[in-house]
Amino acid sequence: MRTDQVFARLEQEPERPSRRDVPRMSRTRMVLFGSAVVFYAAIVAAVFVSDYLVLLDWQVMFFRPYKQWPDLHAFLDYFVVLGQRGPTAVLVAAWLGWRSWRQRTLRPLLALGMALLLLNITVGSVKYGLGRLGPHYATTVGSAEMFAGGDIFPSGHTANAVVTWGILAYLATTPQARRVLSVVGAVFALGVGATTVYLGTHWVSDVLLGWAAGLLILLALPWFEPFIAWAEQRILAARDRLREHGVRTPAPVPATAAHPSLVTQRGFAADLPPVLEPVGAGSPRPAGLGSPSVVRSVETRPHHPPRAHTVRSERTPVTPTGSRRPPHSDRTPHTDRTPRSTAPLGPAAPHGRTGG
Repeated sequence: MRTDQVFARLEQEPERPSRRDVPRMSRTRMVLFGSAVVFYAAIVAAVFVSDYLVLLDWQVMFFRPYKQWPDLHAFLDYFVVLGQRGPTAVLVAAWLGWRSWRQRTLRPLLALGMALLLLNITVGSVKYGLGRLGPHYATTVGSAEMFAGGDIFPSGHTANAVVTWGILAYLATTPQARRVLSVVGAVFALGVGATTVYLGTHWVSDVLLGWAAGLLILLALPWFEPFIAWAEQRILAARDRLREHGVRTPAPVPATAAHPSLVTQRGFAADLPPVLEPVGAGSPRPAGLGSPSVVRSVETRPHHPPRAHTVRSERTPVTPTGSRRPPHSDRTPHTDRTPRSTAPLGPAAPHGRTGG
């Protein structure tokens, strides 16, 4: 496709998506949500009650995967950033913001915000409530390291990768795009969880619980769709009100001629032309002015009689002070000057004769 066709497509006015694209809490989704809840509870119970999962955590920690495959360490240090909340939230929000602008709806951004809010509340509260220490800070071999002041159970990187990349599949508008984005989100979520185990920052049970926590948030999002729609309506209504208040009515244009009453009140009668009319016993008063003070100020102005206009050639030249030029004599103007020779010219003498 040529670039002009791409820009022509971008300049088209998009249509608002229909409400049928909003996922509903179907029976299949309810079954998946219930299964995720059971799996979540089983992981927590296994860490507290059973020794098998805790023993697996310690075995993987002693295995030290980052020492078994050191060549992958440099790449996986960058790959794990795909699970950090800040960079992934900015990247996904930029993409969803462009979609919101194209589709003329705030639902993609509001759905992302709701998912991240649920993630911070649920995962954060469990993290600090259980207080589990990570592999690098463990104190007792074989212990679950619970209630020791840690914050790694469940894995925040893993849960964040499930939510931020899974929200793209959740908001997909076509079945094909939903399948492709589901695969991409699953690869990122599984890869980030395995990378945290490789680097030794999380136990295996932390990653399992992180996958379950992120999946629960994605499955529960349809319950919050009415709230998202309500928030969108309120935000758009507030935007419309701001636009209405932002439009200012133009100020009325003042009249070109001032009213006589305004002239007397504002006191700029001196700027009016001296149109006089007889008032009383021959005392002139400007026409249209009724205030004595204004009339008095107009009448006391000095009156200069008009002078006759002279042409430039008739004006008396003025010699500047300090000039070496002699003063002008009473001679005629430049147009009336006489030639240097004062002798009158007589009739021409005959050829060959001289005067004698």
